[in-house]
Amino acid sequence: MSRPASHAPFALSQGLVATLTLLALAGCAVGPDYKRPEATLPEAYVATAEAAPAAQAPVEKEWWKLFQDATLNDLVRQAQEHNHDLLLAVAQVEEAEGVAREAGAAFFPQIDANASGGRNEISMKTDPLPAANTQRLRDSRKASLSTSFEIDVWGKLRRANEAARAQLLSSRYARDTVELSVASLVTNAYLTLRAADADLALTRDTVTTREKALDIVKSKQEAGSASPLDLHQAESTLATAQAQAASLRRQRAVAETQLALLTGKPDLKIAAGDLRQLPLPPVPPAGLPSSLLEARPDIRQAEETLVAANAKIGVAKAALYPSLSLTGSLGSESAALTNLFTSAAGAWSLGLAATMPIFDFGRNAARIDQATAKQKQALISYQKTVQTAFKEVNDALVGLRENGEGERAQEKRVQATQKTLELAQLRYEAGYSAFLEVLDAQRSANDALLDYVSTRQARLTSAVDLFKALGGGWKDDFKAESLKNSGNDQAAAPVAKAGQ
Repeated sequence: MSRPASHAPFALSQGLVATLTLLALAGCAVGPDYKRPEATLPEAYVATAEAAPAAQAPVEKEWWKLFQDATLNDLVRQAQEHNHDLLLAVAQVEEAEGVAREAGAAFFPQIDANASGGRNEISMKTDPLPAANTQRLRDSRKASLSTSFEIDVWGKLRRANEAARAQLLSSRYARDTVELSVASLVTNAYLTLRAADADLALTRDTVTTREKALDIVKSKQEAGSASPLDLHQAESTLATAQAQAASLRRQRAVAETQLALLTGKPDLKIAAGDLRQLPLPPVPPAGLPSSLLEARPDIRQAEETLVAANAKIGVAKAALYPSLSLTGSLGSESAALTNLFTSAAGAWSLGLAATMPIFDFGRNAARIDQATAKQKQALISYQKTVQTAFKEVNDALVGLRENGEGERAQEKRVQATQKTLELAQLRYEAGYSAFLEVLDAQRSANDALLDYVSTRQARLTSAVDLFKALGGGWKDDFKAESLKNSGNDQAAAPVAKAGQ
């Protein structure tokens, strides 16, 4: 329809738009509303015997700082800025933000500007002109604003927007998951490097001690109080220690290149340190509540994926109902360009269209079944993620506890082997025992110290695993006492040289 503009049609169109808008707002959104699945986990972790505290402990985001190591802090910071996996996750969040903005824009009409001009010649055979009119050419000039708007009566757009926003949150939690994983990988690689440093320091002491033992054997052989067998055994043990040092240097280099990859710094070089200088992080309080799992980003990611899948069922069901669309245009029409924007050239149109599927041979029903099946998959994935997280926390708590017991036992072993070595050396130098006794004591002392470093690394790694499993650390009244206790453990750490 095209006619001169007037105030009455505008009033009519405004009233129609208002009516349809109220209808859309009053319409219900088809499809199921999301409800969080009921928890099927115990209130506290199996590894803790006491009842869970009533309040949930907040989570410490920058948990790696509890190791009080400036180099580690700097490495994690570099990884957060340059790690390629993390940068990829950030780009995926940006994509999801664009999708969410697009879904939100569907609530508002799209307005397009249109302009056209043309000239056509009319055939005398199909459209003869009046005898008095000899003009067969016609000009046409048009300029208008047009719009097309789907009225969200059944909640299709609302469900689509709900799904897009949930997917955006899911992508953000996916980024947080990658960030947590990168921080734990950096920390574990750093602990491996520092363990290699500690082993290298002990092995260098071993090499020095065995070089001195070889000199003693040579002197005793020259004096006739030692056999060539003692000399060859001393040379063999020295070569073993030297080969062990070479293997440790290789392990350290591998750990350093791994950190270089994680931090995005191919030329990364880290000065030597010692694992035994790192303080133990605080021990979690008894009765740690399982509700702390809510802080894990992968669980939140799985839940938002479930929310999105649930909303997509509504999108699929809305296709079964009529689709209402409002179209309209407002502009001017004239044969001459000079008259295009005069009041007499005004033209407008307004239309309402409805479309409803009648026979689709089960297409929409199949789409609903697909959306429902995907929602079931997302639910199963969410439940599995929760239970896996609970297992990981329990495993980390057990590892932290048992590795602590193992470290204390290794401390006693180190002290015992050191005393045995001292006595064996004195007995050999005094001529009361064979050199084989010294060799056995050296091997035992060296193995004890290396095993101690390995156990301490396992204990620190268990702490990292617990931080990762909880999605961070924890803050509560137990922290100060735990840190004080861990300081006592640190003071008792063996620093004896491997005699070795």
